Amino acid sequence: IPGYNPDPSITRVGDTFYLVNSSFEFFPGVPIRESKNLVNWAFTGYVLDRESQLPLDGSRPSGGIFAPTIRYHDGMFYMITTNVNLMPTGHPNFIVHAEDPAGPWSEPAWISQVGIDPSIFFDDDGSCWYTGTGDDGNGRQGIVCFKLDPMTGEILSDKKIISHGSGGKCPEGPHLYKKDGWYYLMLAEGGTEFGHMETIGRSRTIDGPYEFCPNGPILTARDDNGNGSPIQCTGHADIVDDANGNWWIVSLGTRPIGPMAHHLGRETFLAQLDWVDGWPVVRNGGLMQLEAEGDLPQADTVKPVSDDLHCDFANMDKLPPEFNYLRNPVAENYKLDGALTLTGTAERLSAPNTTPTFTGVRQTQFISCTTAVLGTDIPEGCSAGLTAYGIHTPHYDVLVTRRYGKLYAQLRKHLYDM
Repeated sequence: IPGYNPDPSITRVGDTFYLVNSSFEFFPGVPIRESKNLVNWAFTGYVLDRESQLPLDGSRPSGGIFAPTIRYHDGMFYMITTNVNLMPTGHPNFIVHAEDPAGPWSEPAWISQVGIDPSIFFDDDGSCWYTGTGDDGNGRQGIVCFKLDPMTGEILSDKKIISHGSGGKCPEGPHLYKKDGWYYLMLAEGGTEFGHMETIGRSRTIDGPYEFCPNGPILTARDDNGNGSPIQCTGHADIVDDANGNWWIVSLGTRPIGPMAHHLGRETFLAQLDWVDGWPVVRNGGLMQLEAEGDLPQADTVKPVSDDLHCDFANMDKLPPEFNYLRNPVAENYKLDGALTLTGTAERLSAPNTTPTFTGVRQTQFISCTTAVLGTDIPEGCSAGLTAYGIHTPHYDVLVTRRYGKLYAQLRKHLYDM
């Protein structure tokens, strides 16, 4: 899934896969997609589409929603995540539920646990277990585990640190699985930079101790030195089986445009894995590649993937789901009535932690063409146009501005050095 779509989590219900990603300071939050073949993903919508679910006022860049997990159990979908904007409250983690993944999803059930990257696991007896990052009491980050009521967020057992990882920095992004009598704890370690990796341990009991795979990380590009693989920084993964008994792993990764540089954001990638001697082994030596080598589920339904998006605002009553806002939008500043009318305010793109009048879509390819037809009724001293937006510090703006009664085209750059 190209473009900024990090921290994938996946689940399967029957022959349909559902996948969610982090959305950070953008609204709506937690995009959810569905697929029959793991290649063609249809936009189902957003899990968090109301401000009551997703307060983002004042959220820093790359704040907001971190690392959602989606699971299905006994007729109900669950999504659990962190709003780091609420970390000072002591209740940044919450869970929502829905019978239909298209929504509506419930209001948040808040969980009294500080940390990030929560996940849930339903054991054979139906009990629900929370895992996420937590402090071990000695200032060291570990993975905390406890029993949870997924409908209310109530903690039903003592909290216990069950792992500090395999030795890499920043153990996070935990997911629990159960297979052949073993509990498996999969983690992201090494930070989200070029040393990122996915590790896995196993135990006969849910609370450990966990013995980590003797072969090292099951997925990483850290030893590639940033040279050979076109996909780098791989990690923060989730695994799922298909209806044919094959296993798959989804992971974030980047496509560098040069040494240690990329600009499309962290994207979602897919690979097949096998189980060997009780351990998962990702094909291609634990490196993601640009062409899948395994047989996809329902391969006869795979169609060419297109990133083209055409919007005739004159015939729309709401924006397509590909469009996002920066933080919680002020509704009256956006109007669809024969055109898309954006009402500017004093909030600027270049100001941190603010809510400018902005709507945008993710850039999905290195080279792309975007065309917008602008009206000419731009007030004196105002501007309208397109921006290639990273965060408030780096962005390029192509715009039309009215000065002294005339319209002028302008290219404006705002970079770290400006």
